[in-house]
Amino acid sequence: MTKVATYSSLVGVNLLYACVTLFTKYASQQEMGAIAYCFGLAGAIGVMGAYAICWQQILKRVELSTAYMFKGTSLIFIMLFAYALFGEPITIMNLIGATVVVIGITLFAKE
Repeated sequence: MTKVATYSSLVGVNLLYACVTLFTKYASQQEMGAIAYCFGLAGAIGVMGAYAICWQQILKRVELSTAYMFKGTSLIFIMLFAYALFGEPITIMNLIGATVVVIGITLFAKE
C-alpha cells in the first residue's frame, strides 16, 4: 500500500467515524423513544459497525502509531459538520486546534 493510499484510507475511516456524531447529535435533538430518536441511534450503531470493520482492516496494514496520528482528522470533520449542519460556531480556538492537528500530521507524514 502506497503512502498516499494509506493516508487517504486513514482520513477516510476517520471521516466515517465523524459521521457517527451526526447520528448521535440528530438523536439528541429528538424526543427519547420517538421513531426519529431510534433512527438516530440505529444510524450511529450502523456507522460505528462499519467504522470498526474498516479500522481493523487498516490496522492489519498500518502501524498503530501511524493510524492514531490521523485520529485528529475526525475532530476537524466533526467541527465542520457541526458548523454546516447544526449551525454551531467555529471559534478561533477551534481553528488554532485544527491547524495544530494538520501541522502535526504533515510533519509526521514527511518522515
